Amino acid sequence: MSPVKLRKQALAIEEIHHEGGKPAAEPLHRVACLSVIANPFAGRYADELQWFMEPLKPLGLEMAQRMIAALGGDAARIEGYGKGAIVGAGGELEHGALWHVPGGYAMREALGDAKAIVPSAKKVGAPGTRLDVPITHIDASYVRSHFDAMEVGLNDAPRADELLLALVMTTGPRVHARMGGLAAADIEGADGLR
Repeated sequence: MSPVKLRKQALAIEEIHHEGGKPAAEPLHRVACLSVIANPFAGRYADELQWFMEPLKPLGLEMAQRMIAALGGDAARIEGYGKGAIVGAGGELEHGALWHVPGGYAMREALGDAKAIVPSAKKVGAPGTRLDVPITHIDASYVRSHFDAMEVGLNDAPRADELLLALVMTTGPRVHARMGGLAAADIEGADGLR
């Protein structure tokens, strides 16, 4: 039996047509998948946390696959990603760091050969806490047009003994991106940076 005890999940989809300028030829889609699970370390200090990363991997992969399906089922459409965690008040910030490997590698596996680091944010908070999950391009962290964030949260989570785990994917750059820098079309894809 898995030590991952899932209470609830949510899927949120945004379709952005414009940000005050001319409507985009193709709207930007952002999707977040949230999973609320029991925190096995809540209420106590534990020296060893890393064992819990392995059981989280199937959850991360399932969340990534749900997001791809919600965006039409074609992983090649995904251009941006990010991850985050909100730790209930009975836990500590380090419990949110457990999501780095399972969340990041799940999206890389689901997307094929994504090269860039998956940006992350985490915090400790009460039910209803919101988190801005940072987003970058999946193959090159320096693509400015894809620097973005998606706010996530649930009104009843995380409870003190829970973790809210989040993954985010996008189909492209900010709708009116015009800050220069490395263009997505110029990515070399060798090191995940450029």
